Amino acid sequence: MSHTQEGVTPVGVTVTFMRMDGAPADPAPQLPAGMEVRRIANCSVAHYRRLYNTVGAEYVWWLRRLLPDQQLAQLLRSPAVSIHVLMRDGIECGFYELDASHWPAVNLSYFGLMPHAVGGRFGYAFLRHAVSTGFGMGARVMTVNTCTADHPRALPSYQRAGFRTVRQVFEQWDVPVSLGLAIPQHLRL
Repeated sequence: MSHTQEGVTPVGVTVTFMRMDGAPADPAPQLPAGMEVRRIANCSVAHYRRLYNTVGAEYVWWLRRLLPDQQLAQLLRSPAVSIHVLMRDGIECGFYELDASHWPAVNLSYFGLMPHAVGGRFGYAFLRHAVSTGFGMGARVMTVNTCTADHPRALPSYQRAGFRTVRQVFEQWDVPVSLGLAIPQHLRL
């Protein structure tokens, strides 16, 4: 198949929608010594873009790159949205975003590690921190979605944490070439 329109790369992904209907019974593993998660109050657009663009660069995270600064700032000001950054000795290692706008459900909108932190064997503990934070807010349900553009361990990690698959959908994304994202060959249509 060729480009559907000039300036885009057609990408095909299978999106898996998942949910968890209660906090896991087992305690979350501890983060390694020297690591902590900080909630970033009043996260700036520039800080968010750096987190999102760095974590998502290898996984075709593109939608928020298209969001104008004003709309992104409005989203970040929402009391339903919170940004949490994983830190090790003052260095950012990853982040997650929780969205409680469909309360009492909380969506894990984004979750990931910085490239330098991938493979450090603390991703699952960080994921469980996100789950504990969501249910600690009083949520009754947590949702997340992942896709075949994400890290290969994303889906099994969500399953291990207690999320179950609700449905899977094939989607075609027309990713603007102007974003400069490296699109893996296996995702190109």
